[in-house]
Amino acid sequence: MRADRLVSLVLLLRRHDRLTADTLARELRVSTRTVLRDIEALSAAGVPVYAERGRHGGFSLLPGFRTELTGLNHDEALALLAAGSGRGEQAFGLGPALASAMRKVVDALPEGHRNTASDAARRFLVEPETDLLSRRAVTDDIPGPTMIEVRRAVLAGHKLRIHYAATGHPPGWRTVDPIGLVTVRDRVYLLATRSGADRTYRLSRVLAAEELPEAAERPSRVDLDRIWRERSARFLGGDHITVLVRVEPARREELLDTALAVRAEEPAPDGRLRLELTFQDSRHAEWALWQLGTDAEALAPRSLRTSLRDRAAALAARYADPS
Repeated sequence: MRADRLVSLVLLLRRHDRLTADTLARELRVSTRTVLRDIEALSAAGVPVYAERGRHGGFSLLPGFRTELTGLNHDEALALLAAGSGRGEQAFGLGPALASAMRKVVDALPEGHRNTASDAARRFLVEPETDLLSRRAVTDDIPGPTMIEVRRAVLAGHKLRIHYAATGHPPGWRTVDPIGLVTVRDRVYLLATRSGADRTYRLSRVLAAEELPEAAERPSRVDLDRIWRERSARFLGGDHITVLVRVEPARREELLDTALAVRAEEPAPDGRLRLELTFQDSRHAEWALWQLGTDAEALAPRSLRTSLRDRAAALAARYADPS
């Protein structure tokens, strides 16, 4: 870890010419004392770092000093910078590593392309926190220590012990064989097996995790994309409800955000859209359609139409004119 931090420190000084110890500490997420020790280590290793005292002082590198890093062309660096410009730093708890990698990407560019690529990357915004309707994205909150333990076990191929709070059940400990991690719409899932059976765990429901020294029972090669498709198909084939809906096109995305899956979609003769959707259960479907008011209509099943009609009638009765 310290070697990575020293490289990051050098790259920061290369990009900014002069930085104070406090600024370096914030960027590297360490204490000021640690920064000062790192500066001493770099100087002892022959890296020309020098200090300038005074109000505008700080640490700098001698002009012309360059680290030996593999070069990238403009488009390659731009692609990496754009990928790191959204909320990708939240995925799998790799925020500090992503920040360090972005500094190395910029430093690896030819001298004349650094500012150009950095400015171009600022023109891209990937997955902002809110959409045009000011709705905030729902992001799972996963404690850092939990994420680190899970990630280590996945990469090392070790068994993992997790304290998991499944929906409708009290939290309990279980030992699993981790296969991989998948992030979907800012939710992170652990794909694993338990006693040979496939299991999928949402990491926000993992209350604690512990990497075990025993080797996990899993194949040496894995196709996560195929495994995820297969598990998604089994999930959608479970005890869910399929609903036929007619909806205003302007409310389509809002409806899809609440559904588990879209099975079919076609334009309706009246200008609306006709969708076949999968919901968790009847209560889930009723809640989702109720949010859209008259902009959506449940066509089937009849039980859902009846429950929505009864709910609307009860509300109308509640607000009827007392006179």
